[in-house]
Amino acid sequence: MSTIAPKFEPPLAPPEFPAPASKTDEVTSGPSWRSGSGWTRKRVAEVLVAVWILSGVYLVGPDQQAVETLFGRVVAPRVMPGLHYALPWPIQNVAKLKVRQLQRLVVGGELPDTVLGRTQPLLSQFLTGDQNIIAVRTVVQYSVGVPADYLFQTQNPAQMVGAAVETELARRIAHRGVDAVLTTEKAAIQDETRAAAQKLLNEYRAGVVLSTINIESATPPPEAAEAFRDVASARADTARIVNDAQGYANDLIPRSRGQAQQMLEESEGYKQKKINEASGDAARFNQIAAEYSKASQVTSQRLYLETMEQVLPRIKKLIVDKNGNIDLTIIRKGESPSPK
Repeated sequence: MSTIAPKFEPPLAPPEFPAPASKTDEVTSGPSWRSGSGWTRKRVAEVLVAVWILSGVYLVGPDQQAVETLFGRVVAPRVMPGLHYALPWPIQNVAKLKVRQLQRLVVGGELPDTVLGRTQPLLSQFLTGDQNIIAVRTVVQYSVGVPADYLFQTQNPAQMVGAAVETELARRIAHRGVDAVLTTEKAAIQDETRAAAQKLLNEYRAGVVLSTINIESATPPPEAAEAFRDVASARADTARIVNDAQGYANDLIPRSRGQAQQMLEESEGYKQKKINEASGDAARFNQIAAEYSKASQVTSQRLYLETMEQVLPRIKKLIVDKNGNIDLTIIRKGESPSPK
């Protein structure tokens, strides 16, 4: 009996699992920064540097001027309108200012406060040269003159402008009487204050240019307002009467001079006329006298007839013949005979 031995089968090998990937394998298995097809760190840095450099290009508008500073020190105090370049922040800084824009400042209280009845006596009251107090509100318009000084020489340019104008305004008012300030001297005070305040601001290097200074209102204190109005009204009436009188004089004097000249010319003409008539009569008399000496009878007869020709037509007359008869044909209707 034969015995069949079992077939020998080798044992199964254990399953093979992939080895765990290391950190290096994980990094290299993704998109590689070192490969030539992607962005490298160097290229990114170059792009960032280029963008930073190009950020220094800036534009100054037509109504602007700019100031460039290098680490806080002014290197370009006045950059005119156009396209310019400065080293990017934080190396250089660029500050732009609207130099043509007028800025408004009120000395002596704002208008809305006055409308609402809120007064500021300490800001609006000034002392005149004749020891009177008046309330003055002044409007100041100014612009940027020197951009670098405007930015760095003064902490508050508007406050400095207000202080300078108020100082010079008080000085000018203190040298004038209250009547002059309220009536005739406003324009002179405005001009003098603007010139003096501009000089003071230039000394302080405020960097501003004063355009106009306009005294909007100059009023007396409320306690004396009625009296001041009466004085102003009387002064206006006085000026009106003086102007009327001056106008009447300006009309009458030339007319009187013309009439006087006309009378002189008429008298001169009358004088010349009488001289000419007398000269003609004298020449005529001399001629008649010469003819009379030649024939006295004939000349006297002719003179008598000529005289009668001139005298008789001017008088009313009746002709009576030697018999006492009247010629009625020469009596006109409506006339009564009046013998002469």
